[in-house]
Amino acid sequence: MAAETFIDAPAAAARLGVSRRTLYAYVSRGLLVSEPGPGPSRARRYPRAAVEELRTRRERRRHPESAARGSLHWGLPVLDSGLTLIQDGRLYYRGRDAVGLSRTARFEEVAALLWMGSEAAGRATFPAGRGRAGAPADVASALARHLAAAAERSLVTLSSPPPAVLAAAGRAVAGMFTAAGATGAGPLAERLARGWGVDAAGDLEAALVLTADHELNVSSFTARCVASADARIEQVLLGALCALRGRRHGGVPERVEALLADVARSGAGPAAERAMTDGRLPGFGHPLYPDGDPRGAELLRRLGLDPGEPGGGAEAELVVLARDQLGQRPTLDFGLAALARARSLPPGGAFGLFALGRSVGWVAHALETWDDGRLIRPRARYTGPPPGPA
Repeated sequence: MAAETFIDAPAAAARLGVSRRTLYAYVSRGLLVSEPGPGPSRARRYPRAAVEELRTRRERRRHPESAARGSLHWGLPVLDSGLTLIQDGRLYYRGRDAVGLSRTARFEEVAALLWMGSEAAGRATFPAGRGRAGAPADVASALARHLAAAAERSLVTLSSPPPAVLAAAGRAVAGMFTAAGATGAGPLAERLARGWGVDAAGDLEAALVLTADHELNVSSFTARCVASADARIEQVLLGALCALRGRRHGGVPERVEALLADVARSGAGPAAERAMTDGRLPGFGHPLYPDGDPRGAELLRRLGLDPGEPGGGAEAELVVLARDQLGQRPTLDFGLAALARARSLPPGGAFGLFALGRSVGWVAHALETWDDGRLIRPRARYTGPPPGPA
């Protein structure tokens, strides 16, 4: 471990709010680890992460209600999942690096990995669509209408036999692609590029893989809640889609597109000042990636816009401004908006890629939730007026 990941005994004791004697007792009881410090000194040092973990555990025991309440906002994990890991600035699907997969794997293979635990489990089946080529005027609304209608026709719920559930999931996801304008047979990314009339199937494939899942974001947690009630797959996807359409979630790429258009008209400085909200620019700075979102960086790399050494254009102007003045790096949302501009995707294309890619993650969360076998039903901490007479 690097030296900065350790702290000395006085600092560890202060962080835990205990005496040095109690600190040593924690070590002897196996609650905390320590190791000899560098050099000839006999002083021991303590991993900062282990100290913070112990501090968090003690805080949760003392104030369980506060801990539970804080977990709902970028807080401590609230449930177990074997799907996605965000660690050390990287994103992994079942232990596989998502950026690496975006360079080598088909979207269908990533779906199989998330749904069945292995790419070797066989690709999920996505029937060819019969829709008309070309993106609808409003991609988000077209997806919602399709899922609502498909749910009325479906008989399969999460409690149906697994083969039927997987087949229904494949139909539902393929139907979303068709509703978004994909056409014909073949890999889903190629169907979408064909329907949208763009020569960018490889870039679309990478974007779909990079958006496939991202742990317990608001839309995926919504999918879990709906799935726990034994809903139809299409209803799970529709509920998650409604959450994705929010301005703080899947609506961010649309705000980034508007910002980039403003930058092209009036320059990065004035446009950024108009778009700033609470000290942040849309499409920059992700709480889970302090050193930069690897998904956004990968999309920009594919476009020849390395965040470290950006080229020209509105995107590069904004990247430099946000980096130098705010210390913020591009997120996936920025990457999707930049991709939509660079590859001339139809209006709503950035959101469409987000929703279509994330659809397989929503299904994976639904399957995992149903395997858990419990209804998601948290309790609320009442803060209203006390009970009174009727």
